[in-house]
Amino acid sequence: MSTPTPYDVLVVGYGPVGATLAALLVRHGLSVAVADQAEGVYDKPRAITLDHEVMRVFQACGVAHEVETFTAPHPGTHYLGVDREVIRVYDPQPPPHPLGWVPSGTFVQPEVEAVLRAGVARSGRADVFLATQVVALSPHADRVDATLRAAAGAERTVSARFLVGCDGANSFVRRRLGIGHQDLAFDEWWMVVDVRLKKPVELPGKCIQYCWPSRPSTFIVGPGSLRRWEIKLLPGEDPDAFGARDNVARQLARFVDPDAIEIWRSAVYRFHALVAERWRSGRVFLAGDACHQTPPFMGQGMCAGIRDAANLAWRLALVLRNGAQDGLLDSYEAERKPHVEALVGFAKKAGEVIGELDVAAARARDALLRGQLERGEAETIRQRYIPNLSGGVIDPGSAPAAGTLFVQPRVGGGDGALLDDVVEPVFLLATVSEEAQAWLSAASLETWRRLGGERAVISQDEITASRDGVRRLREQGRLFSDWMARHGATAVVARPDRYVYGVARDRDGLNQLVEGLGRQIFG
Repeated sequence: MSTPTPYDVLVVGYGPVGATLAALLVRHGLSVAVADQAEGVYDKPRAITLDHEVMRVFQACGVAHEVETFTAPHPGTHYLGVDREVIRVYDPQPPPHPLGWVPSGTFVQPEVEAVLRAGVARSGRADVFLATQVVALSPHADRVDATLRAAAGAERTVSARFLVGCDGANSFVRRRLGIGHQDLAFDEWWMVVDVRLKKPVELPGKCIQYCWPSRPSTFIVGPGSLRRWEIKLLPGEDPDAFGARDNVARQLARFVDPDAIEIWRSAVYRFHALVAERWRSGRVFLAGDACHQTPPFMGQGMCAGIRDAANLAWRLALVLRNGAQDGLLDSYEAERKPHVEALVGFAKKAGEVIGELDVAAARARDALLRGQLERGEAETIRQRYIPNLSGGVIDPGSAPAAGTLFVQPRVGGGDGALLDDVVEPVFLLATVSEEAQAWLSAASLETWRRLGGERAVISQDEITASRDGVRRLREQGRLFSDWMARHGATAVVARPDRYVYGVARDRDGLNQLVEGLGRQIFG
């Protein structure tokens, strides 16, 4: 029997991570199939917070400005101790915003998922199979065959060069591969309740962590009328009984007038801290909740999955279209796993602070954290807890810039456009001068051609015509200029996911940088 013509990538799961991955892959010109067992977008919110890195990924998908209409700036968070006084503060990061977007925000998930899916549909490069389960996988040396079963029972075989399981915490793909979890020792029952405000009501203007041993709870200010409470179950409480509608109303009445709200969704969850033991098995990968689960206390669960998609998409594109070595795909786990483990660790520690049930221990916690806050020793900007890359496809000689997120200035006339709206989501070589672009040797230029990268001069000068494949861009403000000066750099190479590969100061340094990148990509 003949094998069906393969897609480049089959994405299993069409939640925010699967939709983002599909949107990125089609932007790279790949053919994509997507399968999801649901008939459409789940119509209730689950994730509620995102950050500027996620917005920049959505920008690479071509949908960030649409997504922005369903988001709101995060107002910051106060932790309240036993005496109901502030013991910890997370403030919004002040301008200038380094990635061009508000550093932390809240969003309405169903609307954002719909925007992502619409972007995939517009591409014309993806076949989407909804109300369809993947019921079997058959990996081969050159492809993966998957059996898809529609809700009515009909089956079909789909083949792809690679398959990515974005199919959630109960991932069929992960279980089919026999991949287990590392348990990072966090396991608690919490109830999550989303409401819409029906009329004006007095509620905190900031998000609140109620660090009260009597009943630890969380309040989140969402966009528009969306508000969320997360309420911890105490030892011995039954999850089913706690989630009953009369108890939901009783728990919320401690915080808000019941007549002022409409309950949109309530659910009782076990919050976990888990990371998959392996993220790749041959031509099959895992991403999002399929390979890691984090407690929600740092608002990074979905964000971590979106980073997975951004990290993996450009690697797949380079292997499938540009002849990159297969080992490039191994660096996906090498980069993402330590990053996720660090974030899960931060979230776990935050959950332990919030959820302390012993009164004496909670008072000691309050004294410690309040003292750190009063002495100015506490970090109050949430985004500074997000780690940089510590290895993988970065230039080891470009510390401390390598592995950080590259800034996104506004460029062009008038109010300017965000840089990533002007250049493609590929490797970018940006310099502060015309001269630095001329430093590239013939071998480096050939490497850059194989990479399919962009080149740009970003300066404070008047715009001149782009030529010789080099864009000339005038910067609005000094975000890029100051970043380059801070790192003593004349040239920077940024990856398609906009992490910094490396920086150079002179001709030899730039050619060594590009040649080193070529070796990491092509071998």
